[in-house]
Amino acid sequence: MGRWAAYRLLLRLTSFSAPSPSYSIRPLSLFLLSSDPTTQFRRFRPFSSAPSSSYAALAHDLDYGFRDSSHNYVNEVQSCTDVDEQQQEEAAKIPVKAFFLSTSIDLRSMQAENAGNVVPPTSRTSNYVTLRFCNTPSAMIGMGVGNSVIFNRYMVVFQYGSAILFNVEDHEVDFFLNIARRHASGLLSEMRKDDYMVKEKPGLAEDMQGGADFIVLKHLDTDGIRIIGSVLGQSIALDYFVSQVDVMVEEFADINRGMEKTGTFTMTRMKLFQLVGKANSNIADIILKVGLFDRSEIAWREAKYAQINEYLREEYEVTQRFGNLDIKLKFVEHNIHFLQEVLQNRRSDLLEWCIIILLSIENVIGLYEIIRDSAAGSV
Repeated sequence: MGRWAAYRLLLRLTSFSAPSPSYSIRPLSLFLLSSDPTTQFRRFRPFSSAPSSSYAALAHDLDYGFRDSSHNYVNEVQSCTDVDEQQQEEAAKIPVKAFFLSTSIDLRSMQAENAGNVVPPTSRTSNYVTLRFCNTPSAMIGMGVGNSVIFNRYMVVFQYGSAILFNVEDHEVDFFLNIARRHASGLLSEMRKDDYMVKEKPGLAEDMQGGADFIVLKHLDTDGIRIIGSVLGQSIALDYFVSQVDVMVEEFADINRGMEKTGTFTMTRMKLFQLVGKANSNIADIILKVGLFDRSEIAWREAKYAQINEYLREEYEVTQRFGNLDIKLKFVEHNIHFLQEVLQNRRSDLLEWCIIILLSIENVIGLYEIIRDSAAGSV
């Protein structure tokens, strides 16, 4: 018997005494659902490899009670078993959406506001928070499924400004992002976004398989969510910092083109110092805040998570992209040094001319005094 068929059979046997289910919904997930409990459960998208037909049958039973005919009941269980076993080799598609929305998020205040949804950490890393949102029917409470990922949506929020959403539909994105925006500073005028896909395939022989813009896992748990969210969060943050450095590179390219034509440039000393500060802050944020080269404690602890982490970093070319960014920063640094020397030479030339003018004035005054004294002596 398939996993979901056995689960549904157990649900039926434990629910005959209470045909009208009640719902236990975590506080923040209440806003995602309508006021009608039956509509709530039918709207919720399962986070598992269960086929949609089985889920629809389960929702139908919860809404309207069970069939009175035992013959129909047995036939339904048998057909569900056949469908489940047929779908064992198929992978459930779990959409993942990555956003970079600000330059900083206050994780402490966000945890305090969403205490009922915080997933306890499994490592000492403190630059992110994992939130879980679910609506589990009360008939399932006590059956060991209350914390199962099949009914959950997840959001992993990072201190440097990334938010990764798991199993969230497009029309629900703004609700989840607003949770992070309330505690964010330095909100971007244009938010950056990336999409990915996780496929859960229980019958997979290996722990994971890679594909084009997706990864196939035997089982997706909260540590897997943290690893995937970490790499996607770093990748989309790296995109933002690369775009910032690209702006500086283009600005220096315009200056160089102007110098090629006119032999001089008009940048002020203050503007140059601003560019120096921007370049230094970008590289510091990438290394310190984003933690691009920090080893994940979860990946260090278990080999399967290390495999996922290495695959995703290779898939998103994190190391190569940082190498390209480093080349651009070196170009910016070289131009900054050159322009600093030019401005310093201009300053030195100005001081030299001031000294020459002062010496000339002194000589003129001395010459005037000599002439005056000579004229007075002759009289």
